[in-house]
Amino acid sequence: MRQKRAKAYRKLMHLYCQFFGFRQPYQLLIDSETCKMAVSSSMDLAKQLSNVLQGEVKPMITQCCIHELYLEGKPAQAAVDIAKTFERRKCNHREAIPGDDCLADVIGDSNKHRYVISTQSSTLRTKLRSIPAVPIIHVNRSVLVLEPPSDATLRKKALAEQKLLGASTSDAALIEASQPEAPPKKVKKKGLKGPNPLSVKKKKTTEQRPTPNTDKGKGETRTSQNTEKVDLGKRKREDEGDDEDQSPTKEEKATQPESAAKKRRRRRKKLEAQATVEQDPSQNDD
Repeated sequence: MRQKRAKAYRKLMHLYCQFFGFRQPYQLLIDSETCKMAVSSSMDLAKQLSNVLQGEVKPMITQCCIHELYLEGKPAQAAVDIAKTFERRKCNHREAIPGDDCLADVIGDSNKHRYVISTQSSTLRTKLRSIPAVPIIHVNRSVLVLEPPSDATLRKKALAEQKLLGASTSDAALIEASQPEAPPKKVKKKGLKGPNPLSVKKKKTTEQRPTPNTDKGKGETRTSQNTEKVDLGKRKREDEGDDEDQSPTKEEKATQPESAAKKRRRRRKKLEAQATVEQDPSQNDD
């Protein structure tokens, strides 16, 4: 057997062992047609089967299958001799039935006893492919071939993987018991809601006048200084015009009452004049 094919068969049997509980020595049910093919191709059937399954093998044959070989007489004597070397599997059939029906009855609906089937019957093979976890072997040109897993087998494998990944029932119960009770949810009272902020108009912001930028060029600074000088000149002229309008005329000064400061000045002058007269009495005598 080539190394590539042996590696593929090893993987297949590892799949059956890991997910469906197969173990060595593998229980192998053989039908009457396989025994005839072994005689015609002169192969060591037990050795070839162990090479295909990559492990120890326990070949078995049912009473109904060996009864078929007995019915054929002397031409099938060599096949009968090979069948006698295998372990006899009790099928509990009082009267012999066809070998295909016997093997299908032994396998059942779920292959409870984990048998590997070696048969040349195409009808039996198609029937066994609908049952999960049934490895099937047949002879093709004097070479034993292990068929790939059927769709039913792959579906059951996927379910087994999900169970392995998930928690068991006891673990799930412990997890639920350890989790604290969730607080009751608060019921929100229904009421008036505010307007949608996206539909409300934004308030207009007052525009601030930009401050004069001193980092600009010299030309801009000179123009700004000139404008400031012109504004100052205008303000001075306006202030002078207001002062002229407010200054009183001569007639208004005459009519206006004298201020207290002027009255004091007049009194001082009178007192000074009197003092000078008292100091020079000679002038008065003359």
